[in-house]
Amino acid sequence: MIWCLSSMLLIEDDMASPFRPPLPVLDNDVLRTFVAIAETGNFSTAAEAVLRTPSAVSMQIKKLEEQLKTTLFLRDARSVTLTQHGEVLLSYARRMLALSNEAVARFVMPDLAGVVRLGAPDDIAERLLPRILKDFAETFPSIMVDVTVDMSSSLRKRVEEGRLDLALFNCHPRSFPNFGEVIHTEKLVWAGAKCGNAHLRDPLPISVWEEGCVWRQDAITQLERHKRHYRVAYASAHSMAQRAAVLADLAIAPFPRSYLTEEMVVLGPQEGLPELFSFDVRLLTTPQLAIPSKAVAESIRAFYGQLTRAAA
Repeated sequence: MIWCLSSMLLIEDDMASPFRPPLPVLDNDVLRTFVAIAETGNFSTAAEAVLRTPSAVSMQIKKLEEQLKTTLFLRDARSVTLTQHGEVLLSYARRMLALSNEAVARFVMPDLAGVVRLGAPDDIAERLLPRILKDFAETFPSIMVDVTVDMSSSLRKRVEEGRLDLALFNCHPRSFPNFGEVIHTEKLVWAGAKCGNAHLRDPLPISVWEEGCVWRQDAITQLERHKRHYRVAYASAHSMAQRAAVLADLAIAPFPRSYLTEEMVVLGPQEGLPELFSFDVRLLTTPQLAIPSKAVAESIRAFYGQLTRAAA
């Protein structure tokens, strides 16, 4: 009799318990798309990064929001931003993708490890290298990249002497015609502060890099050729300091067009300034490149390929 009563109580407890379906499993491909949108702030740009159409990306995010029963992005006509729940998921997503890449690399590429010595000039190190290294680390987590930041002329010398495995450097198209691999070409422009008047002063205050910089050399050559009086108001080896001088309207500076922010404007002949040249970004490697270094070189080529297509 006691046994029967116990059985009845167990049955009643089971019937009273709500049905709990299994938790959904998050798809790494969807999480990768989610992270790309969060980092770019744009569905179309993220779609290019993950090699999907914008409509497919939208469907992925819709499915993810349905799985988690929450809104992850706030959308407007120009961009998207993360909600509070989206910020929480972003932290999990990055950790999950990193762990997945590490696990796969452990079996698929167990021998692809080591240290790669990479050099880059200050402007690339500040603007682009963090994105290049982030993408690379996700694919090859066992390879450590040791970065040296220096002037382009010094980086070329370091590679020739075997102190670096590979280096990126800025170069005039007519200089060193058979030296290094051209992976990107970009226009150099005069940058000034929006609504600023530094370009109206005489002599013209300019902010440039130290001696030996190809941008400095061209900027000064063109000003002298057009007989425009100038003075070097700021000289620094750090592009962040150059940008600060421009934003404060203390000087103008020769910058790659892609380096300009919303607070800057392009200055040219209408403002009495000469046109500047286009320059190459080149990749120089040692003759006997090890496999990890080849992997870094391929990642750099892929990144600049995407950059060139986006600018077209």
